[in-house]
Amino acid sequence: MPEDRKAEKESRRRQTLTAFLRDEARAQGFDLCRITRPDAIPQAGIRLSEFVEQGYHGTMAWMEETRERRADPRVLWGEVRSIAVFGLNYGADEDPRGILEKPDKAAISVYARNRDYHDIIKGRLKEIATRFAARSKEDVKVFVDTAPVMEKPLAAAAGLGWQGKHTNLVSRTHGSWLFLGSMFTTADLEPDEPEIDHCGSCRACLDACPTAAFPAPYQIDARRCISYLTIEHKGPIDPLLRPLIGNRIYGCDDCLAACPWNKFASAASEMKLVARDDLKEPSIAFLLDLDDAAFRAFFSGSPVKRIGRDRFIRNVLIAAGNSGDRAFIPACRRLAGDASPVVRGMAVWALSRLMTAGEFRVFAAERTEEPDEDVRAEWKLAGVA
Repeated sequence: MPEDRKAEKESRRRQTLTAFLRDEARAQGFDLCRITRPDAIPQAGIRLSEFVEQGYHGTMAWMEETRERRADPRVLWGEVRSIAVFGLNYGADEDPRGILEKPDKAAISVYARNRDYHDIIKGRLKEIATRFAARSKEDVKVFVDTAPVMEKPLAAAAGLGWQGKHTNLVSRTHGSWLFLGSMFTTADLEPDEPEIDHCGSCRACLDACPTAAFPAPYQIDARRCISYLTIEHKGPIDPLLRPLIGNRIYGCDDCLAACPWNKFASAASEMKLVARDDLKEPSIAFLLDLDDAAFRAFFSGSPVKRIGRDRFIRNVLIAAGNSGDRAFIPACRRLAGDASPVVRGMAVWALSRLMTAGEFRVFAAERTEEPDEDVRAEWKLAGVA
């Protein structure tokens, strides 16, 4: 076959498979589907190394352990020729920051008010991958957040959006509210053009951060990020940051919600995710009463379940301590005797803020000997030797 005819045939095949993939993405409810090459993010590895070397990853050791594979998709899978990145809108119908004015309620990040997005997206991607593999006779692999894939740089390279100053992806059509998933394939597909940065001089996301977690535009120090602190961080949270957390008990939407591009986020697919009503404004009083079994039952199918009851109750106790509501004192007193040290310690902190000085002295006098070093440190922080 002459070379020009062979090239024309390959081009038609690329176009046909790319169109087929986009049709499948729409059928599965994805709002966006774009294609990029595995060599399209040469700077991502450098930025990741700088992030880790600065210590901005906190206790997320897995980011350092997997950074070679994250830096280059070809290290993860040498045969990959094309990467399809999918975006699914999960934006709320209202500004999620409104709940911050209700100290008796708990703020759960918008993405976690739905069923676990890992399950939702991976299920849909597997459907697409199965049909694509059958059509193309090519190998495929799908990834959703849990694998060492730098999905945000890949999404920017594919043209879904750009990484904003808050380091998250921003889309001209869906703002800052996109779940991402990817499909690696040995098929040769038509790549899309990358998106340019449209942030300009805006710094709304940076100024919105309650804990000043952005050392500079396009940089984040996870150690100060409320999402990291309430989800990834396992031990006691820095006492200086606790008052700034407010009633945010799982994640934080402030930098995302502040993005002006969100005004376009209403253009969601018909299969937009629907949040659970009971996770929009759950009461702190209700959450404080959850034992392990009740926690697992209430958050069944939710990403919140993955952090476990003890870490979750730690977060709720911080919200209780920040509320100024003395009605939470009985529950906090009970939790000061909890089996979990991280719960006991945070209960001490919450009570030191909710009780009068006299009440707290009486409470301290009633305590039994504390075996855990971190909990003893909380008593000392509260002024009790």
